[in-house]
Amino acid sequence: MTEEVESQSKAEGNVEGTINATTGLVKAIPIYQDAIQPAAKEIGKALGTIAKTVNVALAPVSALIWGYDHIKDFVDNKVSEKLQNTPEENIITPPPHVAGPALESLKYTGNIEELRELYANLLASSMDIATSQMAHPCFVEIIKQLSADEAKLLTAFISVFEEPIVSIKNMREDNTGGRDHFRHFSLLGDRTGIADYNLVPNYLDNLCRLGIIEIPDIYTLLGDDTYKKLEEHPMVVATAKMIDQLDGRKSEINKKTIKVTGLGEQFIKTCVKDHRAIG
Repeated sequence: MTEEVESQSKAEGNVEGTINATTGLVKAIPIYQDAIQPAAKEIGKALGTIAKTVNVALAPVSALIWGYDHIKDFVDNKVSEKLQNTPEENIITPPPHVAGPALESLKYTGNIEELRELYANLLASSMDIATSQMAHPCFVEIIKQLSADEAKLLTAFISVFEEPIVSIKNMREDNTGGRDHFRHFSLLGDRTGIADYNLVPNYLDNLCRLGIIEIPDIYTLLGDDTYKKLEEHPMVVATAKMIDQLDGRKSEINKKTIKVTGLGEQFIKTCVKDHRAIG
């Protein structure tokens, strides 16, 4: 019993000591206030200047955020346009868990034409009794995580669900190892109007992450000429030549294939393909 009392007394002493130490620090702070205040004032001025700059930089963004009127015009015009070939009796109320998040997302992406097009097709599909089951609620989240260029890339898969690609490898001459020098080179950028082909591999990575496409490690397309245009592309030829000129290195072309997944095919038919073209 005595040991228990002593232990409790020590614990209380420790707590009391901590409180006293903290109180001492708080009381000591005013001693340094005179020294700190000029610096604090200067920091305050600097922060005020930065805040003004930030406000100026953000002003255009706030102007791009869509309000109710913008979204209503979008539905009245763009979505109605997508449904112009749909019989009036086939137009239904869309599922709230699709239409609600889609309209909400338009507040922040409605100013981007490529994404606006995807939302218009998704909403039109959800309002057409013939396609409403194709409008999966996850499609809103997918669109939210796409860039304008990635939306452009997807147009290449409206009618074709496989695409040849190559990776240019920088290998040791003795074949003991190597690395990718340029991953996932394709002609998709040329076909869809993406200026910087260096970004296309990153876009493909994101589309893989979203489950729209996949790039199997071992899967190549048949046909002698399937990869010929890629292998003869000036960028591929120049990169391979540069690697071959390095001491102890050699280039190797690794052939692969982009495959659209089942979910990706559904997404493309519902959101990427113009709803007016769905028969």
